[in-house]
Amino acid sequence: MMDLETSVMELLVHAGSARSSLLFALQLARRGEFEAAGDRLEEAKAAIGRAHSMQTELIGMDEGSGKVPVSLILVHAQDHLMNAMLIQDLATDMIELYRRLPQGTGND
Repeated sequence: MMDLETSVMELLVHAGSARSSLLFALQLARRGEFEAAGDRLEEAKAAIGRAHSMQTELIGMDEGSGKVPVSLILVHAQDHLMNAMLIQDLATDMIELYRRLPQGTGND
């Protein structure tokens, strides 16, 4: 089992990476680059999976008994993960909507 600081930092890094990939996927889709957007969605899915694994490890370390101290960086990492998961849901739907637009519409 990893130490707490390493686990929290990995959670933060993976969640932040997912967020960046998702926002880039949206930019690509708006330009009509759907294959590349799909690749970024897959990158984000993998990063969220890794972040979720770190979150699960932290929950296991805590054992439901308050063993893991709640710090600002832990709350920040959790916030990043929740935001990435929300963006993933929205980006998936928005990219599908971009696919359905007539060609040339929405490309800024």
